[in-house]
Amino acid sequence: MTSSDHETSQEPLGSPAARQGDPEPAPSMDASTQPEADSASSASGGKKHMPFWLEFPLLIGVALLVAILIKTFLFQAFYIPSSSMEDTLAINDRVLVNKLAYQIGDMAAGDVIVFDDPRGGFEQPEETVVDSALRNVLESIGLAAPRSEFIKRILGLPGDTVTIADGPVSVNGQALVEDAYVKPGSTTEPASREIQGCDNEPSVSRCVVPEGHLFVMGDNRNSSQDSRVFGPIPVDDVVGKAFVIIWPPGRWSGL
Repeated sequence: MTSSDHETSQEPLGSPAARQGDPEPAPSMDASTQPEADSASSASGGKKHMPFWLEFPLLIGVALLVAILIKTFLFQAFYIPSSSMEDTLAINDRVLVNKLAYQIGDMAAGDVIVFDDPRGGFEQPEETVVDSALRNVLESIGLAAPRSEFIKRILGLPGDTVTIADGPVSVNGQALVEDAYVKPGSTTEPASREIQGCDNEPSVSRCVVPEGHLFVMGDNRNSSQDSRVFGPIPVDDVVGKAFVIIWPPGRWSGL
């Protein structure tokens, strides 16, 4: 036996025997199957759009809901239908009312507030659900007048003594300086009848504002139904504080 018979034979690295232990390469995707895979992936990932005839009423419903929530809890626009607050507010003005103002702050003399009619308002006709929702939206943006709410200025807080005679209104013995807001030429006349919580004399009205109440008056004293007529109003009836005129544009200003 020759020495060459005892030598271990080695296969070349590139031979079939040397490649038997190597992992087989992954089969390549046939070009003919590629478009089908792409189209299947595209079909599964695509989104179907809601038909317009379904989407439009849904958007309207969401808008109505948002408007009602804003009106109920945050802000509301109010239409001014009368001259009782001239010259501060004119007929057809729209003001924005902050309903949270007195949840986080205190009421102050001089604030302009919106409140429910203390007389209970007038009997209103019945409304359908659609009519009620439409009215709420129009009221919330100031395109319709509230049916039973007033807007006036606070003059007396709980415990204050408000005196009305032929001259300036006095609170706790101090005459108010009201030139900045009372309509020029208007006069503050005493109440024509007895007011709840007030001591009335022929030419003088004196009112001690009860706890939980406010004494309010309009800036146009000759044309305003206010606490001289219906007495101090309950604090619980206050809707919020009017703080800005938002319409018409030429009258934009704070209150």
